[in-house]
Amino acid sequence: MQTPTPLSAQETSLPPSSQPDSLSLENQLKALNLTQTEYDLIIQGLGRAPNFNELSMFSVLWSEHCCYKHSRHLLKTLPTEGPQILQGPGENAGVIDAGGGIAVAFKIESHNHPTAVEPFQGAATGVGGILRDIFTMNARPIANLNALRFGPISNHGKQNNNIPKETIAHNRFLLKHAVEGIAHYGNCVGVPTIAGEMVTEASFSGNPLVNAMAIGTLCGDTIMESGAQGVGNPVIYMGAKTGKDGMGGAAFASKELDEQSHEDRPAVQVGDPFTEKLLIEACLEVFKTGYIVAAQDMGAAGLTCSGAEMSAKGNMGMIIDLDKVPAREPNMLPHEYLLSESQERMLMVVEKGRESDVIAIFDKWGLPATVVGEVIEENELRFLHQGNVVASVPPKLLADDAPLFPGPMNPPEPQTLRQQREQPLSHPDLNWNEVPQTLEQLFESPNIQRAVPVFHQYDRHVQGSTLSASEGHGAGVIQLKKEDGSFSGKALAASVDGNSRYVALNPYEGGKGIVAEAARNVVCQGAKPLAVTNNLNFGDPEKETVYYHLHDSIRGMKDACLALDTPVTGGNVSLYNEHGGSPILPSPVIGMVGITDNLQTVKPSSVNKIGNVLILLGEFNPSLGGSEYQSIQWGELNGEPPAVDLEKEARINQFLLGHMPHKPLEMAQDISLGGLLVTLTKTLFPKELQSLNNTPKPKVGATLDITPLLDKTNRLDTALFGETHGTYLVSIDAAIEERFLGLAQDAGLKALKLGTITDTKTLQLTAVNQPELNIDLAPLCKQWHEGFSHALNG
Repeated sequence: MQTPTPLSAQETSLPPSSQPDSLSLENQLKALNLTQTEYDLIIQGLGRAPNFNELSMFSVLWSEHCCYKHSRHLLKTLPTEGPQILQGPGENAGVIDAGGGIAVAFKIESHNHPTAVEPFQGAATGVGGILRDIFTMNARPIANLNALRFGPISNHGKQNNNIPKETIAHNRFLLKHAVEGIAHYGNCVGVPTIAGEMVTEASFSGNPLVNAMAIGTLCGDTIMESGAQGVGNPVIYMGAKTGKDGMGGAAFASKELDEQSHEDRPAVQVGDPFTEKLLIEACLEVFKTGYIVAAQDMGAAGLTCSGAEMSAKGNMGMIIDLDKVPAREPNMLPHEYLLSESQERMLMVVEKGRESDVIAIFDKWGLPATVVGEVIEENELRFLHQGNVVASVPPKLLADDAPLFPGPMNPPEPQTLRQQREQPLSHPDLNWNEVPQTLEQLFESPNIQRAVPVFHQYDRHVQGSTLSASEGHGAGVIQLKKEDGSFSGKALAASVDGNSRYVALNPYEGGKGIVAEAARNVVCQGAKPLAVTNNLNFGDPEKETVYYHLHDSIRGMKDACLALDTPVTGGNVSLYNEHGGSPILPSPVIGMVGITDNLQTVKPSSVNKIGNVLILLGEFNPSLGGSEYQSIQWGELNGEPPAVDLEKEARINQFLLGHMPHKPLEMAQDISLGGLLVTLTKTLFPKELQSLNNTPKPKVGATLDITPLLDKTNRLDTALFGETHGTYLVSIDAAIEERFLGLAQDAGLKALKLGTITDTKTLQLTAVNQPELNIDLAPLCKQWHEGFSHALNG
C-alpha cells in the first residue's frame, strides 16, 4: 500500500513549533525506533496517518519494553493461577495470600540499558520504579532485592585472560556507580535490601543487567486496580513535576546498545527517593479514603502509558489537558509531556466530588496534585495543549492491540547450540594433590567471593523486620507485620536466582533449574515456596539462537513452576540486550517468595557446632558443563549442564520443610555454584566479622570422605567441583544421625554421611588409596571476605 505522509500541523490543529517537519518520515521512524510495518499498522488502526505526537506515543507503547511483541505468546503459556494467588499478571504487581489475613505484593523489573549509559541514575530509578509498582497496589514496601550482571572486574580465570584493561576498568566503573545508585535510592526511601545476586561474566561487558525486585504487604484488604471507571470522574496527577528527563526511555530500552548509545543519556530518568518516600505515604493514606477508583504510576512511557493502560483496562476513554500538568520547565512541547519518564509521578481516577479531599492529602505531604482531565465514554485517549487537540488515539490500539511478531511455538534447536551442548569432556581429570590449589583458584573468582562492597552499601535492617540478609546466592528473610504494625509470627523468605551458563547450553534444563534453585534457597530458610516473578533478559529475539533460548527457557520455567506449585504472578521481559552486535548470555531471573509460620525454621547459612554430622541429602549428579570450575580452569562453555528431576525436587523440599522446625537440624545449604567443596568450605566461615579491623578467620573445620562420590562420578574434579540440582548439604546433631538417615530413606531420598565438623580450622579430605589432604582454611576465609573488594578496586 502507498504510505501517506504524517498529517501536517494545520490538519491536526497542532502548533507548528511542536511538529519536527524538518525530519522526513523515514528519519522520524528511525528516531522513534519504529519500523515501516508498524507505521502501516498504525495507519490501518487509526484510519489516517498519525501526527508526530501520536507517532511518539506509539513508539513507546509499541516498544518491546512495553508491549512484549516478541514474547507475549510465550508468556501466556506460564501457569498463573492457584489458591495462593490473589492477583496475577495484568496489574502493576502480583499479590499472594500469606495467610493470617496478610497479603503480599511483589514484582521484578529490569533497568539494563539505562544503567549501561548512566549507571548511578539508571540503577537508582530501577529501584524507584519497582517500588512504585508495589505501593500502587496499596501495599507498603518492606523489602528490596536485586540481580546484577556485569562484565569481569579482574582477569582471573582463563575465560578472562585476554580482556583489555580498559574493558575491566569500565566494568568496574559501571558496577561501582550502579551499586551506589541502588543503595542511594533504597536507603533513602527506607526499604531494606535483604538479598541479591552478583555475577560477573564477559558477555555483560557493555550491556550490564540490573533487575530490581520489591516486596510489600497490603494495607487493608483492598487491591488497588488500574482500570479507569465512571464517566465524568476526574483524573488527578500527583507527585513530582514533569521534566524532560527520561525522554523515550521505553523505546531506548528496546534497541541494541552500540558505540553511540551514550547519546541516549537523556532517555535515563533522574530519581528523587525523598519525594518517593512522601509519595508512598500520601498514596497509602489516600487509598484508605475509598475515594480512589483507579491508580497507575507513571513509569515506562510516562503519561502516555498510564493514560492508555488505565483507559484500555476500564474500557473507557480520557481527556487530559497538558497545560494543567505540573511542569519543571517552561514551554514544554506536547511530545515532551507525552514521552517524559520523570520519576515519582502517579495518575489516579477519583470519585467525582472528592477531588478537594484527595488533593488536600497530597498537599499535607508537600506534593503537587491537580485535576488534569476526566474519564469519558468515547473510546479515545485525547490530549489537549493550548486549547488544541494534539493527539487522539483509541487506548486499546495503543495498549491491548499492540502488534505481535511471534516466532514459532516449536522452534528447532540450532545446530551450533546442539554441538556446543554435546561436545564431550576432553580435559584430563585433576590429580589428588592439585585439589588445594584448585580450591584456592575458585575462591579467587568474584562469583564465589563475598561481594562485601556491594551488599554492605545497602541498609539491610531498616524497618526493624529483617531476620536474615543474604549476600548472594541465597534467600533473605523478613518478619511480616499486621496492619497495626505488630509482628504476625510469620516470616517471608525471598530469593533472586539465575544461571546464564546453564540456559546458554540447554535452555529447557536451565529454565527448570533457576526455578528449582530459587525454591531451594527459600526452603533452606524453612519457608514454603509459594509463587514467582520473572525477569527475562535476552538479546535480539529475531536471531534464531536467541529466540530458541527465550522459548525453551520459558518452557522449562513453566514445567518447574507447575511441579513446585509456584505460579507466576507477573514480571518483565528485557530483549535486545546486545553490545556491538553480540547478545548477552541468555539470562532469565526468577524472584521466589515463600512463607513460614515458625520463625524457628530460619536457619543460618553456616555451621557452628563442633561434632555435628555433615549429610549429603538427595541425588548427587554433578556436571562440569556450565560450571564455575569449567570457566576458570579451561575458559570454556560447553557440555551438558546439570539436569533437574522436578519430582525429586518437590519431594526433598517437602521433607526438609517437615524437619526444619527441629533444632537438631542446624543448617541446610543446597549444592550449587562451585560445587560441593566450595559450598562446604563457605559454611565453615563466619558470615559477619566482629569488627572491620578483624582479620577474617574460619570458625571451625571439617572432615570429608569423598570415596563414595568418586564411585558415582568417576572423576575427581566432577565430584568436588561439579554443580548439581536437588542436593543439599545438611548439618545435624550427631545424636540423631541414624534417625535422620532412616527418615530420609523412608521418604525415598538418598542420604549419605560425608564427614563431621571439627575444631581444627582445616578441611581434611580423604579418599580411598589417597593420602589425607589437610587444607588450611585461613587464607581461603580471608580471600572470601576480602577478594571482591580487591578486584573491584584494582
